[in-house]
Amino acid sequence: MNKGVFFELHRDLPREGPVRNKYTRKAFRMLPKLDKPLILDIGCGSGAPTLELARLSQGEVTGIDINQDYLDRLSRKAREAGLSHEVEAVNRSMFAMDFANESFDIIWSEGSIFIIGFARGLKEWRRFLKPGGFLAVHEVVWLQPDPPQAIYSYWKNIYPGITTVDQNLKLIQDCGYENLGHFTLPEDAWWTEYYQPLQARVRKLRTKYIHEHEAQLVLDKEQQEIDLFRKYGKWWYRSAFFLMKKI
Repeated sequence: MNKGVFFELHRDLPREGPVRNKYTRKAFRMLPKLDKPLILDIGCGSGAPTLELARLSQGEVTGIDINQDYLDRLSRKAREAGLSHEVEAVNRSMFAMDFANESFDIIWSEGSIFIIGFARGLKEWRRFLKPGGFLAVHEVVWLQPDPPQAIYSYWKNIYPGITTVDQNLKLIQDCGYENLGHFTLPEDAWWTEYYQPLQARVRKLRTKYIHEHEAQLVLDKEQQEIDLFRKYGKWWYRSAFFLMKKI
């Protein structure tokens, strides 16, 4: 994949920006109130949720990612928001976390756990939570079983671990957590706030990279995702927040 085109395509889209903070706030308010919690934001990207968590919690948030450009932007935005002492941006892979056991009151993951897999993430991250600590995960899910083959094949290729909400709720219990609640994001959270702006950017970059074959292949894949969501997203798949407590 041409990573430069991919990052240019996704940079500062609403999915990574403050428009989505209302869902971060909704999820955070489903957790019990904690006094200045220590929070780990895994796969923080450029950090819109990271900054929002710092504001909401009045605690300290460590955001980790492997994209240094994103982390630099998070650090800059934290300084501009007066949150430099509350937010730390760390270049670290979720596959190589070396934090001490029971370091955090809350672990947060918005759209990143698919990289490691839902069940594996829940199992491996559990040790970093303090006793009775909380985990919040935003994850793509099937809205109902037995999706059409076209969308099933597409998502199984991208994310073999995709399951239904009910299957994820069972996994949460099986991995040693108590379910605190969950909610599915509305269709507009993806179409109006993400896929429409993404469509506009795909069209713009088609012209910019008209003579670059690899870039066009990246744009083809993004267009396929847009087209599939337009056809199937309302009924078959979406994303959902899951809130849980370590037991």
